[in-house]
Amino acid sequence: MKANAPEDEGRQDAAARLREWITGGRFMPNERLIETDLAQALNVNRANIRMALAMLEQEGLVVRERNRGARVRLVSDAEAIEIAEARQSLEGLIARQAAARASKADCAVLRGIIAEMRKAHTAADYLAISALNGRLHAEIQRIADNATVTRLLEMLRSQIVRQQYRAILLPGRARASVQEHAAIVVAICARDIGAAEKAMRRHIGGVIAALKQAIALKVG
Repeated sequence: MKANAPEDEGRQDAAARLREWITGGRFMPNERLIETDLAQALNVNRANIRMALAMLEQEGLVVRERNRGARVRLVSDAEAIEIAEARQSLEGLIARQAAARASKADCAVLRGIIAEMRKAHTAADYLAISALNGRLHAEIQRIADNATVTRLLEMLRSQIVRQQYRAILLPGRARASVQEHAAIVVAICARDIGAAEKAMRRHIGGVIAALKQAIALKVG
């Protein structure tokens, strides 16, 4: 087991870097992923790249085709809505569990992120708002301490990160998002599990509505 640790670490690191590049827009939907180029860019061997691509295929970020190699998977608009709807139930559960477990220290962290989100909104820094959104959800997942649901949510979120950024660009959506997140934090810190779930489901409902609008208007 110990002898394989460096190889496992190499695969995990390669997968993490590729995941970041795909969700961050360095590689576009349907773009080919050439193993030799990726191995050179990441300074790892092709075996690690193949394993990393297999991991990302399981997460729904990559498609591997026989005799054609791998490409970034294109998530259709309809599928993006389905993924967001699935997230709504899972995120609601996480919010309930976080409300049951949140400490004063946890709440201080959550409130700090909300303060940063408000500053970013004032500055019209949509990239910062998007990043802080991810940080807040990650903190709520940490507090909830449900490894299975967290793993599912990370997989789902990574598949539609581009579409969600399109939605935040809609007029008024960034402001609404900050307000929705603030309501979630208030409920969690009040340890009101019912209100926390409702606030989270309301927020994801807003995401779904904005995503549908962005798709209809062809935003982004």
